[in-house]
Amino acid sequence: MIANTMSLPAPGGEASPNTGRVPGNKGIWVGICCEFVEFLVLFVVYFVARAHFPDAFHTGAERLSQTAGVVITLLMVSSSFFIACSVTSLRAGRRRQSIGWLIAGLVAALGYPVAKYFEIQWNLAHGIDGQSGIFFTVYYYLTFTHMVHAFWGILGILWVLTRHGFGIYTADEHSGLEALASYWHATDIIWLVIFPFFYVLV
Repeated sequence: MIANTMSLPAPGGEASPNTGRVPGNKGIWVGICCEFVEFLVLFVVYFVARAHFPDAFHTGAERLSQTAGVVITLLMVSSSFFIACSVTSLRAGRRRQSIGWLIAGLVAALGYPVAKYFEIQWNLAHGIDGQSGIFFTVYYYLTFTHMVHAFWGILGILWVLTRHGFGIYTADEHSGLEALASYWHATDIIWLVIFPFFYVLV
């Protein structure tokens, strides 16, 4: 999805003048690298725990709500797509359209914590909490950590949307919007790894 932000063609078939340029700024990419390193460590913990308790992981995955996992995945992917469209629209000089796409991205992003809340309520109603076994301990830790990163991303969307509304970003200078898109896509990619690890257990 990061590639989409960098190289989606502008309306009319013309290539974006920013094609091939790394989006955002150096600061956001340092943050993204730190995020990836953090989750890499957590994924190592996941695989170590799974290697030691294979039965607990297989039976645990069967108790989770796959519907909740699919809904969250669709919300994350949709939000990333809308934000990518916002970047592409602004590059084409369509500021109002860009703001509209960003609002759509925010709405989809806000659906994630809402869906997560209902999933947790469903889990608790079925006796699934952090002390239900090693699988659920790892599950809650990983997904809650991801939620924290998504929360920061949502705050970032609100900040960028506010600046966008005041006309801070233009077709020539919108690194802040690109930085947001890059971070949100990275957070989306991490969820796409988490989803099969817990809800499908590949």
